[in-house]
Amino acid sequence: MTGPETKAAVAWLTSAATDPGACRWEWERDPRGIVLLPAGRRWDVLILPAELGYPTLDVLTRLVDRPGPVLADSAEARMGFFVPPGTASGWLGTGVRGCGRGTWIVVPYPGRATGGVRWLIPPDGSGTLTDLALLERAMHEAAGAAAQEARVRRPKR
Repeated sequence: MTGPETKAAVAWLTSAATDPGACRWEWERDPRGIVLLPAGRRWDVLILPAELGYPTLDVLTRLVDRPGPVLADSAEARMGFFVPPGTASGWLGTGVRGCGRGTWIVVPYPGRATGGVRWLIPPDGSGTLTDLALLERAMHEAAGAAAQEARVRRPKR
């Protein structure tokens, strides 16, 4: 990310905080490069297990040039897709956790390496979020492909 892109991404992310200036000040000085931000104001986050998340991201990036921000944890076990606010309260999906109003997300500083979480697709500062219908379509396609692959690998009786 370039300097202006990073600045725009930081401004957009910290706009979710109660005091964006104080949040930005702490974040820029935190040696871990992370901050806790509230979900539900500017975005919700849908957290998928990696075995569904990575194939979903592959499908999603074939459908759109640039989806919204996507995080991965350091163990590569979970991925978080930033979606429109209010999504989490109405989401019904096995194995997918919705983080909306009243929850907090660990967010790394854009463009910096951290030990706990990283951006797979960093925010661009414009407020772009992943379209829920496209995300759902990508999840269904990824899950269908995984089920087909499992059927092919299953030993015949």
